[in-house]
Amino acid sequence: MESAEIRRRWLSFYEERGHTVVPSASLIADDPTLLLVPAGMVPFKPYFLGEVKPPAPRVTSVQKCVRTPDIEEVGKTTRHGTFFQMCGNFSFGDYFKEGAIEYAWELLTGSVADGGFGLDPERLWITVYLDDDEAEQIWRDKIGVPAERIQRLGKKDNFWSMGVPGPCGPCSEINYDRGPEFGAEGGPAVNDERYVEIWNLVFMQYERGAGDGKDDFPILGDLPSKNIDTGLGLERLAMILQGVQNMYETDTLRVVMDKATELTGVPYGGSAANTATDVSLRVVADHIRTSVMLIGDGVTPGNEGRGYVLRRIMRRAIRNMRLMGATGSVVTELVDVVIDTMGLQYPELITDRKRIETVALAEEAAFLKALKGGTNILETAVTETKAAGGRVIAGDKAFLLHDTWGFPIDLTLEMAAEQGLSVDEDGFRRLMQEQRDKAKADARAKKTGHADLSAYREVADNSGATEFTGYTTTEGESTIVGLLVDGVPSPAASEGDEVEVVLDRTPFYAEGGGQLADTGRIRLDTGAVIEVRDVQKPVPGVHVHKGVVQVGEVTVGAAALASIDNSRRRAIARAHSATHLTHQALRDALGPTAAQAGSENSPGRFRFDFGSPAAVPGTVLTDVEQKINAVLSRELDVQAEVMSIDEAKKQGAIAEFGEKYGERVRVVTIGDFSKELCGGTHVHNTAQLGLVKLLGESSIGSGVRRIEALVGVDAYNFLAREHTVVAQLQELVKGRPEELPEKIAGMLGKLKDAEKEIEKFRAEKVLQAAAGLVDSAQDVRGVALVTGQVPDGTSADDLRRLVLDVRGRIQGGRPAVVALFTTANGRPLTVIATNEAARERGLKAGDLVRTAAKTLGGGGGGKPDVAQGGGTNPDAIGDAVAAVERLVTETA
Repeated sequence: MESAEIRRRWLSFYEERGHTVVPSASLIADDPTLLLVPAGMVPFKPYFLGEVKPPAPRVTSVQKCVRTPDIEEVGKTTRHGTFFQMCGNFSFGDYFKEGAIEYAWELLTGSVADGGFGLDPERLWITVYLDDDEAEQIWRDKIGVPAERIQRLGKKDNFWSMGVPGPCGPCSEINYDRGPEFGAEGGPAVNDERYVEIWNLVFMQYERGAGDGKDDFPILGDLPSKNIDTGLGLERLAMILQGVQNMYETDTLRVVMDKATELTGVPYGGSAANTATDVSLRVVADHIRTSVMLIGDGVTPGNEGRGYVLRRIMRRAIRNMRLMGATGSVVTELVDVVIDTMGLQYPELITDRKRIETVALAEEAAFLKALKGGTNILETAVTETKAAGGRVIAGDKAFLLHDTWGFPIDLTLEMAAEQGLSVDEDGFRRLMQEQRDKAKADARAKKTGHADLSAYREVADNSGATEFTGYTTTEGESTIVGLLVDGVPSPAASEGDEVEVVLDRTPFYAEGGGQLADTGRIRLDTGAVIEVRDVQKPVPGVHVHKGVVQVGEVTVGAAALASIDNSRRRAIARAHSATHLTHQALRDALGPTAAQAGSENSPGRFRFDFGSPAAVPGTVLTDVEQKINAVLSRELDVQAEVMSIDEAKKQGAIAEFGEKYGERVRVVTIGDFSKELCGGTHVHNTAQLGLVKLLGESSIGSGVRRIEALVGVDAYNFLAREHTVVAQLQELVKGRPEELPEKIAGMLGKLKDAEKEIEKFRAEKVLQAAAGLVDSAQDVRGVALVTGQVPDGTSADDLRRLVLDVRGRIQGGRPAVVALFTTANGRPLTVIATNEAARERGLKAGDLVRTAAKTLGGGGGGKPDVAQGGGTNPDAIGDAVAAVERLVTETA
């Protein structure tokens, strides 16, 4: 049974039993404590916590998930993978243990002809939590599972949470016996390779607090209702139904391994001799699939957060391909196989193929460049280690290669071994552990995030969601239903207090969707005034107004008049509408790959991030800007309409990657030009924008560009300043505006020619000293030693040319050492060169430079024939000359 059919059967089974089918949420977690969605229940967390009313009492989904804590185990076991699909059925206060268990058994053991998966009941083993007598009784008495196939396990194995404060509860796992060829009998308590967990039924009834590990955390209390959260691993069930040895050999991953084999010539499976390459092939298949799914959901490679997760797994995949012998670009072909396979379940991958390919290819090119740079650094480390008589490359060098260049440690080990060296792995791993410890400490700090939101949730429970009136009005009467002073709930606040205010209704827009929050004032009937500086939504549906009490006393329950800064709102609205126009104009110019990757709309200006593998040519930007301003002159109406997400998609509305949308969405339409899903505020007509000026574009990450622009009065002021500058240039060069580029280019050309002449004159003057320096050579034990200080201000390049010229003038095959010094910008500089005869006597330029530079208070290095160094103390040049002379005397 193919994976797509498993998915279809799952959703169909539960839909027929009264469950609402919910599409998979984005892998980008809508949760401040998570980077990516690691479990099927994550999108439903607000429902379990009672923060938001669920769409139905019963729902089902097949959720995309990514987990990377065990990334080093990928390919080595049957069950570790970074991407997986979690089939889930959820009950919010509806059925509980008995219903969840009966549904699970019916679907797993029901015949294939009747829509089930047809598993043999005799091969299913059950685990329950230590003290969960109720679950065991249901399995034994209601379902008929023999007592000997039901095992009780502890909190570590059979008590589930997300690893952060939130919903939790005891669970019951269904395990499949793969047979004696996979190990000893005795059930999942004894052998989890033979008895593979395929389905976890979580009886979600408690809320947990902060803590480390799977079993070290407190239970804070009961959830508002008893809920069901189950998760069946689609890949694990596919492994069983397709009769393969591990998840990597299932239909959606095996085709990727086959393509990797085709590209490298390395076969999969067979004798034990190719175990390492089997692991590499599995890593490639898993990581490329995960990369495609992440890019598909809008993640782009980067050095932080989820971008780093993507970068890391992509680079591991590329490295493994190269270790297996791949030489050219391979990512595009691998990505295409994943899209063709996973597109059966997620058609948006096929629609978005070009953008996914572009991002992946750009990251591959960046990593191959990093590999080249890292190789150069490693070669230098090898040279320095051997020159110092060492046999071990320092751990900090390996860490630098890994941290800066993305150079995997195993590749460093292999390349070092080829040079007869080893690597200080302990030192490397110590530095890596220090980095991990810091990251874990930061993560622990973040994980306590939602615990501080209880006050806002309490307000929502007592008073309901905040009604937003800002689409149609800029001020309105309201009531204060919540108040926090310095982050603590309080019944009142006084003049000067920093406060957070929750109103029952508000015209203030809370920051979101790239749009900055409104500012303004809240005036109470008592005369008290709150200056609002920011508005956020820490929990769904609750607008929190952050500000300072300027006058009087503020109390909960008081009537108030909320007024926004209308001029700021209008300026932000102009920027937001201009962002939509820019997005559409870019897509028209560059194609659908120029998808939005982020934005910020502030008063009078905006920035817009979009996907592009390379810089956008200036001519294209000019065309985009002209198109935008042409739309403004058409005076198109801007309209907003709320509709179902399906209807919005049918109308061709563009959605932003990473944004979470409900069943009902707001669609903003600008005439016949643009249509996007958007919750922000906008102008009523494009003529209100006045003018849009694109300032330029730049790179902000691999495959992502950023445009910055001005709107309205800000754009006019910018152009007025530009006009003033042009007028000044006209006066200076005595030309018309259209002549300025040519005239200025001509002046710069003449200036460059003059600089070349000056440089040539200076170099000739420096080289004139060469003959005199040769004549001053000392004879040190048969070695011609030239030392000296040339005029201050001599550049490093000129000093190097002079040293090499002097060395070349020493005739007769004599061993020669030339060591010259200067001062540039107040700092001492030295270049030292040796000829072949001197090097045969042990005189190496790198050794001599290090000695000189140390005396100067600095450092240096280079090759045996020529090296350069510097320092901080120009007064020590004489001492440095003497140090070089001593070393030559001792060595020669």
